[in-house]
Amino acid sequence: MKYIHIATLLIGLATFTSCDNELTIDPVGLVTDDQINATPTLNTVEKSVSSSYLMFSNTLNIMGAWNWDDGLVSNNDIILQDMASDDMQKTWVSNADQPWMDDVDNFTFTSENGGVNGVWKYNYEGIKRTNSAINFLINPEIESITGITTERKNQLLGEAYFLRSFYYFALVTNFGDVSLILAPVKTYQEAFDKAVRAPKAEVWNQISTDLALAKSLLPNSKFSSETEKWRVSKGAVIALQAKVALYNEKWSDVITSVNELEGLGFYGLNANYFDNFSVGTEYTDNEVIFSFDHQSNVVPARGNGHCALAGWNFFAPTTDFLNSFEPNDPRKLYTVNAPQQWVNKILGTINGDNKGNDQSPSNKVFIRMADALLWKAEALNETGDYSTAIDYINKIRIRARTTITADGTPVPAGTLPDRPASSDKATIKNWLISERRAELGFENQRMADLKRWGIAKQVMNASGKKFQDKNILYPIPQSEINASAGTLTQNPGY
Repeated sequence: MKYIHIATLLIGLATFTSCDNELTIDPVGLVTDDQINATPTLNTVEKSVSSSYLMFSNTLNIMGAWNWDDGLVSNNDIILQDMASDDMQKTWVSNADQPWMDDVDNFTFTSENGGVNGVWKYNYEGIKRTNSAINFLINPEIESITGITTERKNQLLGEAYFLRSFYYFALVTNFGDVSLILAPVKTYQEAFDKAVRAPKAEVWNQISTDLALAKSLLPNSKFSSETEKWRVSKGAVIALQAKVALYNEKWSDVITSVNELEGLGFYGLNANYFDNFSVGTEYTDNEVIFSFDHQSNVVPARGNGHCALAGWNFFAPTTDFLNSFEPNDPRKLYTVNAPQQWVNKILGTINGDNKGNDQSPSNKVFIRMADALLWKAEALNETGDYSTAIDYINKIRIRARTTITADGTPVPAGTLPDRPASSDKATIKNWLISERRAELGFENQRMADLKRWGIAKQVMNASGKKFQDKNILYPIPQSEINASAGTLTQNPGY
């Protein structure tokens, strides 16, 4: 007898048995029904949290064996945010491989597209895992049952709340209203009852609630664990609180949270821009706030599989992206070496090492301090503090022009001069838009930025893409709507 998962919407716990089929393979590290129902052990509790991180991984085939058509080979955030934007094209040389990626790139995708299906499934699988972990950890008897210390329990619970909020952040920003599921789903009836879209305001409120809980539980230190520095920290929570406020245009809250993040004293801009991405500086730099810890040749697999895809010719810059950099901006070569066809930020190297390596140890960076400082600059501009907004933009430019260059040559004098004083909000906003593109290129931010700024259609159409009003949200995967018997509704226009 084999288990068949009918849809990720059912959060993987509503399953039925069949002697003939197996539609999907259980992801590595899955906490099973038997484990949930059995008396938990310390190992089970620890595993339930650590497995919740795995959905961030770009490791190949976490969700299925080479299931390209359903978008399950790797996490597709890079497809929906970078390849869909004006920064990235599918491959260095046009080909017919993976046409669903072309459909995302050209905005001809439908609700059956593998990219949206993969993002939906990866994030709901993560939510399923975090719900299981939280269910264990909120048990008032968990300490006596497992022997876990109060300190460790609080840390793990704080991590789980953050991870659930992070997964829901990806869902609400990509799809709008989504199913809000906050506990393990154990029966078919419960699964179908929950197959209804909650208003996005309710989802945002839950994200904020989870983050507030996480913040109260995590230790006041740069790392939650000195031996496992990849785990969620209080700084990561505060940063995501700032990002949530940014996406909801709560400008004063953005400023407050970034001020708090700066006040921790744990983070700052690295002197060298590429230290954010280099394999050699992972967890020793000052700027990265939250990243996924890729490792080579471990079980379960934890390598950066996007390096393998880069070796297969995927993830190429557009000409417009390359031309968007100001003269001599060293961030251009650190992002992508076009002559060599190396996407350095993904590879974690500037010499081509790790290209084609599905077990690359190069980390996936989700939040770093430069991003947060630009959130603050945006909020300051929106609230009329123009001079301080410009100061923060210039902080990013100063670091960029004083960094060590990828080819070892000095940055020419006059590169990236400070933005001058201005009280024109629109001018400062345009400077900010340009700075974010240069600073955060290929870091899965561009399309989300364009959408929240309300300029996605304008920018995409100018680049020759057929962005329509409906594309402000991605479609709910048709397979999920079918699995819910139509209870789950589609976004308008799809």
